[in-house]
Amino acid sequence: MDHAHPRPTRPTHPSAQPDRPAHSDHGTRPDHATRPDHDAHHDQPQGAGHGATGHDTTGHDSADHAEILDLDAEVLDAPLATITAGLPLTSAPRHIVDLGCGTGAGTLALLRRFPGAGVTAVDSSAAHLRRLREKAEAQGAADRVRLVRADLDARTWPGLGAPELVWASASLHHMADPADTLRRVHDLVVPGGLFAVVELDGFPRFLPGDAPAEAPGLEDRCHAALDRRHAGRVPHRGADWGPLLEAAGFTVEDRRTVAVALGPEDAGPAVGRYALASLRRVREGAAHALSVTDLTALDRLLDTDGPHSVLRRGDLAVRTERTVWAARRT
Repeated sequence: MDHAHPRPTRPTHPSAQPDRPAHSDHGTRPDHATRPDHDAHHDQPQGAGHGATGHDTTGHDSADHAEILDLDAEVLDAPLATITAGLPLTSAPRHIVDLGCGTGAGTLALLRRFPGAGVTAVDSSAAHLRRLREKAEAQGAADRVRLVRADLDARTWPGLGAPELVWASASLHHMADPADTLRRVHDLVVPGGLFAVVELDGFPRFLPGDAPAEAPGLEDRCHAALDRRHAGRVPHRGADWGPLLEAAGFTVEDRRTVAVALGPEDAGPAVGRYALASLRRVREGAAHALSVTDLTALDRLLDTDGPHSVLRRGDLAVRTERTVWAARRT
């Protein structure tokens, strides 16, 4: 089960009228290669906003990235619903913008939470937007989603309307100049509107602390190696967004942490594939810092044909945290 510790919220201002959702637009971005700090996949899976900055992925890497975003959405659907339900809104928004939408976990959760709303979903990855379109069509919600391919680090943004709610999950820390992004969002959202920032505690942990038997504590060492790797490459990872939001002109009304702890009986049938995809990405970013013993143990977990494959374990759990800032344009 997931555990959230919400604080009391304040009422919002009345909603303004949204733009009418369309189907697909292209923003003002050229294609770019993936940034060096995105090489391990982008240290955080969900939400994902990892296509927000115009550093698109293609081919196999893009497919792997889309898979992990989809698995994250499937396994962690309930915690995401907890987050959207806890937003300090007393009037349902009609127009929402999802910045760095990935394959649409946040977009679709917001559509479920606010059935009268349309969402403008922004990402730089054409593959992610195509996947979002497919999922929206499968859920009968395609007419409520406008897809915009855009680089949010570009000098100008495409027209995104006048939203009452802007959502950014796991995307802000990838921006080249987050302070500038926050100022743009402040100008974008209507007066009285809300900006919800969600940031993740890296990849979830899946294994018991004493696993695997030949290298107990392996996941902790992998995550420590990733933290060291990203410290200089993604400087805003783990930032406290409250002061930055205040500096951009917002009033921060709520900050909460949603702790996710899904046991083996709660994690669902996709947890093995989710762990496999996540640990593969962890290996890409941490292998350089692991001992021979740790790397061998990790490779045994990733060998889907072997007896020690993570897919064969019955003790997988999901442990992670997400921090949410809710900031009002006053």
